Amino acid sequence: MSSVVDEVAERVELSLDVVSVMAGLKPAALLSLDIGTSGVRAALFDELGNEIHGAHVSNQRNFATVVDFAELNADAIVNQVAETIDDLLATTSNSAGRIKFIAISSFWHSLIGIDSAGRATTPLLTWADTRGAQMARNLRSRFDEGEIHGRTGCRFHPSYWPAKLLWLKTERSETFKITHRWLGFAEYLSLRLFGETSISISMASATGLFNQRTRDWDWEFIQALSFPRETLPEISNPQTRPQLAAEFASRWPLLAEARLCSVIGDGAANNIGGGCNTSDKIALMVGTSGAMRVVYEGEPPQNLPSELWCYRADRSRVVVGGALSDGGGLYRWLIDSLFLDDDPEAIENQLGAMEPDAHGLTVLPFWSGERSTGWLPDARGAILGFTQQTRPIEIVRAALESISYRFALIAQSLEAVAPRATVIATGNALRSSPVWLQIMSDVLGRQLKLGGSSEASTRGAALLALEAVGKIGSIEEIVVPIDAVFDPDMSRHERYQKGLRRQQEIYERLLNS
Repeated sequence: MSSVVDEVAERVELSLDVVSVMAGLKPAALLSLDIGTSGVRAALFDELGNEIHGAHVSNQRNFATVVDFAELNADAIVNQVAETIDDLLATTSNSAGRIKFIAISSFWHSLIGIDSAGRATTPLLTWADTRGAQMARNLRSRFDEGEIHGRTGCRFHPSYWPAKLLWLKTERSETFKITHRWLGFAEYLSLRLFGETSISISMASATGLFNQRTRDWDWEFIQALSFPRETLPEISNPQTRPQLAAEFASRWPLLAEARLCSVIGDGAANNIGGGCNTSDKIALMVGTSGAMRVVYEGEPPQNLPSELWCYRADRSRVVVGGALSDGGGLYRWLIDSLFLDDDPEAIENQLGAMEPDAHGLTVLPFWSGERSTGWLPDARGAILGFTQQTRPIEIVRAALESISYRFALIAQSLEAVAPRATVIATGNALRSSPVWLQIMSDVLGRQLKLGGSSEASTRGAALLALEAVGKIGSIEEIVVPIDAVFDPDMSRHERYQKGLRRQQEIYERLLNS
């Protein structure tokens, strides 16, 4: 069959996608990019949202701590994205047809300035940059935080644009003056690859300057902050789908006719790719950081709990949840700092052999400050209850339990938005640790399902784009398999409730006084 196909292809110069169809294969239709703070992933999908077998590349960046990516080099990440696309197309060029669409998932909350020529005026500031903590406190004294939170979905916190911009205006005044426009990384990447600086609703919705109900910049708040209107990017029209700039179209011939169809925040993409896109399913994700989120079609909650944030996946879907600055990154930091033998199986066995909350330790997991639920950027980590008998592995177990306690508090707040919803776990930190998954289920007192997609954000971005161009009916129709189910041990849950109360008492005394 293949020789016949080759002969026909040579004679009539059929394109690679037609060859694939004749050979009984579904050709690639879409390139999906997932840009995280720790690396870049790229994959090819067919028109039904199925990943092309073998068409996946992941290039990681290694950081010792979250602080290492508080500031990033945006041009270096753009280069990494381009090299990841190079790698993907080099390994799949014989099986991929001409690709029609491009989808991007990118980390939320980043900020970079550019001058009138499009050159960066600042480093890329990420959510982990907490230098604007004082500016967040100043905002609380100037504005009604509850009112702004209800409009923008964001609390006053240095992870968002208002505090970041005020810090730059105060501490980097000359840089602030010469900056022509403020962008997030997704828009900076779009400028480099497509020559466009407009911002999608999803990316704008997580800045702290976007009105979730009007689906536009919150111009009243922006004017009160004295930020010039012209320095903010235009909200993109979803029907405007740019093509690659000439430099990159010639570099990647298979993408020369492709159009950018969707740019989405990585959290929303993770929910969609993990099958959590209705109000009866909550995604619990642990990567370097962590989050619990619900995505649903409709309007933001009328009364958004103060512990939570609200962003958008697109014009019709909102994302409500809470985020932790410490997750898998803290676990990795402890393994390295305590000089534990880096044998994942041995560590899992030791952690699994321990009884719940039996170590006598209480951990406040705020090595990188706090977002949900108290939004204290100056919060610092603490380990209390040491004795001479405390073993390093017990510190790790206590940290995993402590992070689970913070998720339990987020879950309590989410009950107002998604009551009795199914909890589906995603993220590589949880996927690699069944012990932590069981701890999480026991702490929550709820069944926990491990989602079947290891690269949920890449898949979620692809599905949303294919829905936008009419290739699939609705993302709600896509079924994601479940790999494993963890049922809670309610006797352990009772023990963990005591640990949670103890953690909260110490939190109130040390941090929230």
